[in-house]
Amino acid sequence: MENFSILNNIAALSIQNKLGITNNLLTRTITRLSSGQRINSGADDAAGLMIADTLRANVRALDQSVRNCNDCISVGQIADSALAEISNILTRTITLAEESATDTVDDIGRQALNMEWTAIQAEVARIASQTNFNGVQLFTPEGVNGSLSAYVGDIFGSYTIEINIDTITTAGDTVTDLGGLNLSTIDLSTQDGAVASMPLIRDALVAVASMRGTLGAGMNRLQSAVSVMENQSLNTQSAESTIRDANMAAEISNLTKYQILSQTGIAALSQANASKQSILALLQGV
Repeated sequence: MENFSILNNIAALSIQNKLGITNNLLTRTITRLSSGQRINSGADDAAGLMIADTLRANVRALDQSVRNCNDCISVGQIADSALAEISNILTRTITLAEESATDTVDDIGRQALNMEWTAIQAEVARIASQTNFNGVQLFTPEGVNGSLSAYVGDIFGSYTIEINIDTITTAGDTVTDLGGLNLSTIDLSTQDGAVASMPLIRDALVAVASMRGTLGAGMNRLQSAVSVMENQSLNTQSAESTIRDANMAAEISNLTKYQILSQTGIAALSQANASKQSILALLQGV
């Protein structure tokens, strides 16, 4: 036989408990829908939060590494462009030396040719001393001075990639060390000097080509590293998204479910409270 009690409405208490659970789930679903994230606090998924945060930090490290490499590639491109122009200028010097070495040119002509070479050397020295990236000189001992390193990798392991940029030493308008060659000794004012200068000019051209080749190899390696890290960053971000992001379709279904449960729970609680009103009927006969 049912115990008619007004002090403890067990049915109402049970419904209140279920309604509280439903409202908590409804609140969590609304939070997920508004944020787009399945994990909004450690209480949602402690292990998942740790993994997702680690993956996110790794993505940030990889993205910065890509920027580091791209900056170094930019430096290499600037240096390569400067060396390409130096190569073009030195190629003109071969023509001047060939012309000065022939008997059909007199001393006045050779003086003119040597003056052009002097201007060419001054321009090579200017390029070498003024080529820079963000104010950092690329070919001077006070600047990059031999190599430039890009710090790359992720939070689990990093390494450096270097591109070599050889130093070109200048003294005023003269070039005293390009690939170990002293271009200031070139003299096109005499026939013998012009003949003796041609091997030196040739070696200078080879040295510049070698410098460009070394730069190119370094830039190719950096570009390969960029490609790998961009893919790694994308895949890592995808993994983080799988853990952290909310399944919107599922959460919308949950929203509908919990809204209905909340409404029916409130209705049931109202009915449970009303059921105790039957006790008043017993008092009517008193």
